[in-house]
Amino acid sequence: MNEVSPMRSVDDHLADVLLTVRALAPLEVDLDQAHGTTLAEDVTSPVPLPPFDNSAMDGYAVRADDVAGAPVTLPVIDDIPAGDGRMHALGPGMAVRIMTGAPMPAGADTVVPVEWTDGGTARVAIDRPAPKGNAVRAAGEDVGAGEVVLPAGTRIGPAQLGILAGVGRRRVLVRPRPRVVVISTGAELAEPGTPLAPGQIWESNSYTLIAAVREAGGEGYRAGIVEDDAARFIDQLDAQLLRADLVITSGGVSMGAYEPVKEALARLGTVRFERVAMQPGMPQGFGVVGEDQVPIFTLPGNPVSSFVSFVLFVRPALRRMQGLPAGPPETVRAVTTAPVRSPEGKRSYLRGVLGEKGTVAPVLRQGSHQLAALAGADALIIVPENVTELPEGTTVEVIPL
Repeated sequence: MNEVSPMRSVDDHLADVLLTVRALAPLEVDLDQAHGTTLAEDVTSPVPLPPFDNSAMDGYAVRADDVAGAPVTLPVIDDIPAGDGRMHALGPGMAVRIMTGAPMPAGADTVVPVEWTDGGTARVAIDRPAPKGNAVRAAGEDVGAGEVVLPAGTRIGPAQLGILAGVGRRRVLVRPRPRVVVISTGAELAEPGTPLAPGQIWESNSYTLIAAVREAGGEGYRAGIVEDDAARFIDQLDAQLLRADLVITSGGVSMGAYEPVKEALARLGTVRFERVAMQPGMPQGFGVVGEDQVPIFTLPGNPVSSFVSFVLFVRPALRRMQGLPAGPPETVRAVTTAPVRSPEGKRSYLRGVLGEKGTVAPVLRQGSHQLAALAGADALIIVPENVTELPEGTTVEVIPL
């Protein structure tokens, strides 16, 4: 009879994962493909932003001294639309009609908004004074020439794309979104939308995991269901490695019979299967496969177990692959609204709902198969390994989902 190996801690398992996973190699992409990637270079501005003094409003460019005694009436000597590249100048006692974004004429030091005037085109009546610099965007007030606008390691979202375009970049060096393949295993699984045969359930893990991958910044690909056959699993895995930076499997890693993932990968000697001192999600496997040493996570088949395992182990790995800081999930502190229980020697991650006043309410159904209860939760309550029960009103660490 085989001796059961001792359980490893959650922290030790995560440490092994982060020691193995490496950041993806940088590549240069067009700006249109950069969203969701991570910068692999410092980006500087070749020019000051804005590159010239310009008007922040539709109105009239004037000298502040000429409107200090407002109300006043001034002759309008010119119009300057946005994008006008001509040279314009303004003498004392004059006004120039100017549009938002248009360059300030030489000699002007303030803009009177059109709302403060009668809107005249030949002469303009100005109702109130405008201090020097009013509604003027000064050259370089946003960014100076040569200034770093985005450092390496920045995740590129909408605002970051905007500043990349704003400093004239068409291509940028990034770490790409990791390509993640998800393979579900189990003879009991049926595709959603198909009739259930006796003994079957609809497969849900891959949809949960693909969505989690995308939220974590990866590109997710669902490889379909593999029945409880080690040879078929290996064939599917080999086919998927061509497009994968990381592989996730769900199911087939427990201690019983008919565990195809464990049976197939144990022969390779590059994937380690172990019991991690956590609930849910005790059976875990992690290692590398293929010539390119692609990281693979073999997660439990129960829906809650696989999702919690993703949060604790896969999401930090995806951050590491994107060149982002990686470690245990961030937590907040909250006060329990009901007592909770936990098995001795395991760190529990109980589903809960965060309240508005710093509270967290444990959900009633905590089974690792109860996906509906997970769908109604927005947090994981952490109960340490050496604690078996906590009374209502206890302050606990919580992972927001």
